[in-house]
Amino acid sequence: MKLVDQFKTFLSGEVNLNDTRVSQLDASVEAVQKAIKASSWGPKILDFDGHGSWAHGTIIKPRADGEFDADLLVIVEPVEGWEAKDYVNKLGAFFDGHSTYKDKVHRYSHCVTIEYAGERRIDIAPCIKGRLWSNTYEVCNRTTNEFETTAALDYTDWVIGRNGVAGGNDLKKVTRLLKYLRDIKTNFTCPSFLFTTLVGMHIYDSDKDTTAFADTPTCLKTVIGRLDDYLQARPTVPVIRNPVLSSDIQSRVWDQTQYGNFREKINLYRTWIDDAYNEGDRDESIGKWQRVFGDSFAAGEAKESARLSESVSKSDALVLAGQFKDLVQRVIERGRAALPERITRLPYVQRPKWRSAPQTYRINVSAELMTEQKGARLGAVTSLQPLPKGRSIRFTASNAVGLPFDSSFKVQWRVTNTDQAAYDANSLRGDFYASDSGFSREEDLAYRGVHFVEAFLIGRSDNRLYGKSEPFYVVIE
Repeated sequence: MKLVDQFKTFLSGEVNLNDTRVSQLDASVEAVQKAIKASSWGPKILDFDGHGSWAHGTIIKPRADGEFDADLLVIVEPVEGWEAKDYVNKLGAFFDGHSTYKDKVHRYSHCVTIEYAGERRIDIAPCIKGRLWSNTYEVCNRTTNEFETTAALDYTDWVIGRNGVAGGNDLKKVTRLLKYLRDIKTNFTCPSFLFTTLVGMHIYDSDKDTTAFADTPTCLKTVIGRLDDYLQARPTVPVIRNPVLSSDIQSRVWDQTQYGNFREKINLYRTWIDDAYNEGDRDESIGKWQRVFGDSFAAGEAKESARLSESVSKSDALVLAGQFKDLVQRVIERGRAALPERITRLPYVQRPKWRSAPQTYRINVSAELMTEQKGARLGAVTSLQPLPKGRSIRFTASNAVGLPFDSSFKVQWRVTNTDQAAYDANSLRGDFYASDSGFSREEDLAYRGVHFVEAFLIGRSDNRLYGKSEPFYVVIE
């Protein structure tokens, strides 16, 4: 499902830089510009122009330990006798002596940076216009003392143009989503400028007003699919050039290992995005989108779905008539037939993230009741057997004939709580957990409800999924 409204909420609440920070950044940029205009730095100032994510409209909220920034070009006329390093060093010297900024100044190869207490900064890069001939722009590398040709303004125009073709600002939103994916997963490397180019180069003029960009999730599906096709056709690092400055090879930042990892991850996320988009069941689709973007996607809706007694009561006349107190009583009286069809598709239940192996195995799960964690055994229990709170239960995974798997495998356990007691305790879970001994895992019986546990067989060497068990239902009175 597309879940357009959920994407809108997710972008607004989790991905986009919030209005307060945007206002702070804009005010800081305006103050810096005013200070430079009033300075005796030296060059004649022609203009100020933003570039990078700030100018492109693709800036995202930083992680808890991160920061956000504005990239600001100061367009100036050349100064007779100045070398490249002079433009940066003398701008830095001005800020060093400024009462407001002297404790915030840092110098880098191409810019002077003002770092504010907190999480924002402004990178100010001198950009020389017309040093060699008119309408050419150069930034200054103070480390090498060289002028370097730039087309930052043309690049911003190109990015804005690609967004205009897609329409509805959806390309900006998709770029933010992909950068968010990069930053929350932290399992692939791709600088923002290169990511922006890779996204934009897969938007064609013929795309304007087509259904391939009808809304944000559709745009995401289209872009990730095209990007994956491009990468899969290129096993080695391709030459990716700045679309407005062909001498600038942006892909130079990757080595083969980094590129190969990026290529593999985009292929995996493309698979997950297609799966979530094409899923017809709402609960399942939310869960699959959470596999892509994490638990923050449609978080409230996912959590609310756990209150199964209430959702069952809305559709079951017997419960409405007061015959059953809640789902536990209903299952005790009616057995497996009383289980809601959606119970294993609840959206907060994490979807498997392993790629499937070419061969699969049957996995059985057995269970023993314990007096407490690591306590005395009280005997075997079966799925759907009512159990008392306060005890413990140990699950064990075995093969089709009841024997342990060999050491080339491990078992991950998906443990899911449901219904009101676990909901109130903020302990719905639905996560994956390692075995705590061999192919076994022990869990406390803490919350009234109908819960379930599943075993997933994973290859140790290839990290692929070789099979999963049927749910083992734990009914706690």
